[in-house]
Amino acid sequence: MKYFPLIWANLTRHKRRTVLTTASVALALFLFASLRSVVTTLDAGARVGSESRMIVQSAKAIVFFLPMSYKERLAAVPGVAAVTWADWFGGVYQDPKNFFASFAADAESYLEMYRSDLELPADQKLAFLRERTACIVGQHLLDKFGWRLGQDVTLQGTIFQGDWTFTIRGVYRAVNPAFSEDALVFHYSVIYERYPQWANPGWYVLQLRDPALAPQVAAAVDSMFKNSADPTKTGTERAFNANFMTMWGNVSFLMDSIGMAVVFAILLVAANSMMLSARERTNEVGVLKAVGFTDRQLFGLVMTEASIIALGGAVLGLGAAKALYRPSGFSAMGFLPGFDVTVGTLALGLGIAALLALASGLVPAISAARLSAVQALRHVE
Repeated sequence: MKYFPLIWANLTRHKRRTVLTTASVALALFLFASLRSVVTTLDAGARVGSESRMIVQSAKAIVFFLPMSYKERLAAVPGVAAVTWADWFGGVYQDPKNFFASFAADAESYLEMYRSDLELPADQKLAFLRERTACIVGQHLLDKFGWRLGQDVTLQGTIFQGDWTFTIRGVYRAVNPAFSEDALVFHYSVIYERYPQWANPGWYVLQLRDPALAPQVAAAVDSMFKNSADPTKTGTERAFNANFMTMWGNVSFLMDSIGMAVVFAILLVAANSMMLSARERTNEVGVLKAVGFTDRQLFGLVMTEASIIALGGAVLGLGAAKALYRPSGFSAMGFLPGFDVTVGTLALGLGIAALLALASGLVPAISAARLSAVQALRHVE
């Protein structure tokens, strides 16, 4: 601590340079944390889902419907305990920018199958089940638009054309943060009444008696419909979610590459700043050595200055990312539910800051330590 006044004097000698360098480090690590969090959120989303539930979809593509007649046949497959189904609705609220997940589902069986994943008050569940035009929404979606229980919400259909008005009778909370709270679910029968020719499930969900039966059930289901007009593709819910995430492409590589490129660019800025500072203090180094400062002490002083800038910027940048996203409920329009800066990302960011301090301060510190007092004092006027 006795050297702190000297370190502080050096840092504040060029206040603007110190502030800008620290801000650059903070911005770099804020961007790194943000981009890295996209990767960790996608990874978490890919792991959402139960191994004891299976998704049956069209083998052609997820956008193709499956016949309603499949329900009874799926329920009869050995190892299947329950069956429900749902369909993507694709509505928007007031403005095309207000897009979020909306599903038509077989309400009672859907809620029963997902009772361990969604927290929905019993009275709200009953109100939803007994009212044909009722819907349930996620807590985050409710907060985002300022809705309230009992309010009528009108969606403009994109797949199923027209205006569709639903009454909010329930608000659910996700047990797992990676399970989206940005969805609206309503009764499948509403679509069937208006578009009976189109009203077929987009996918079925099977509840297994034993997760170990998943391979046998998948093989049995796909074999059953192999030669039909609507063949199926069956897999676990977790595998389905993981495959859905691959639709983003190789986002992990892209985000990591951009993040590291930003950090490397800031490394050059910080290193240049530290080297410039060291060159400006050649005379000072000579004086310090003349009055008894050792090479080790000078090395430590320069490295401490570099560490304060790098780690100070890291604390600001990483802290801002952590404080911003989770409290604000950011979810990228529901595509990144549970978006948050993880402890692992914070630790990685601090590690990068430590390497940044080492890389930017090492050369100036070694130069200051090796510089002889005689050579340094030659420049004294």
